[in-house]
Amino acid sequence: MVTIKKTPPLSAYTTFSRAEWAKLSKGKTDHLLSPHERMELEGIYDTISAEEVSEIYLPLSQLLYLHMTQSVSLHQQVNTFLQSRTKKVPFVIGVAGSVSVGKSTTARLIQALASRWPNQPKVELVTTDGFLYPNAVLEERGLMKRKGFPESYDIKRLIHFLYQLKSGCAYIEAPLYSHLSYDVLEDQVQKIEEPDVVIVEGINVLQVNKKDRRMPQVFVSDFFDFSIYVDAEEGDILSWYIERFKLLRNTAFQNPESFFHRYRHLSDREAVEFATDVWHTINGINLEKNIRPTRHRADLILKKEAGHRVSEIRLKKM
Repeated sequence: MVTIKKTPPLSAYTTFSRAEWAKLSKGKTDHLLSPHERMELEGIYDTISAEEVSEIYLPLSQLLYLHMTQSVSLHQQVNTFLQSRTKKVPFVIGVAGSVSVGKSTTARLIQALASRWPNQPKVELVTTDGFLYPNAVLEERGLMKRKGFPESYDIKRLIHFLYQLKSGCAYIEAPLYSHLSYDVLEDQVQKIEEPDVVIVEGINVLQVNKKDRRMPQVFVSDFFDFSIYVDAEEGDILSWYIERFKLLRNTAFQNPESFFHRYRHLSDREAVEFATDVWHTINGINLEKNIRPTRHRADLILKKEAGHRVSEIRLKKM
């Protein structure tokens, strides 16, 4: 009998279990993030354990540091070759993923750990929420129920911001967004001055512009030096979305200035039904059609399981 040896399926990624990834860590985190600092970085529903930092995010931070130092080294060598003295532009990290998957917490953790790298870089975090069109514009265009979909973002403005960043502009302003008013802030901006590292976080950062053929074929991710996609099964994400909605109902929604103040008196059953309906009619569709299809464009994928615990890491081969 002839034994046919099965060829493993082709993949652009190397997959690591949680245990395999944790072994890559080159140091301890006791002196990096205190319990208070971890609490400050936590999202409204996802908590950050010391174990998660040491086993997942410290190796990730060390990998990013390798990429950043190689970028600096290459810049210096090119300057020598060209006999020039151009200034190094920021190292840009993109973080993508679904609503409620915990990408904002991941971005904050990376920012906190990156700021502690040996060269103590200046690290800025920019969210693409600020690049949404204002609610007035979305209402005018009939897009309020498609908020978060590609067409609800001012992509030209976001691309221009990234052009400025990668052109070495000493000072740039980024628009800010309020989750309380559920709108872009007209009179406030994020001031960014000579950063070494910039993290750009948002559901849309790995998407490509397929609809407007008039725009140059330049994508947000073209400006990234490294990109991360935070992944999870949709059932888990929906569960986190519902629990977050219930928590917000009892906290932020109680504020009369909250856009969602009208939902503050929903019962648990009503809150679950409402959040589930919003998910299936808006966020779930956006995840399936626009967000998850971009996952393969990321350099690294963090796969989460219940409790926001990372269970698997996929790193794109070089």
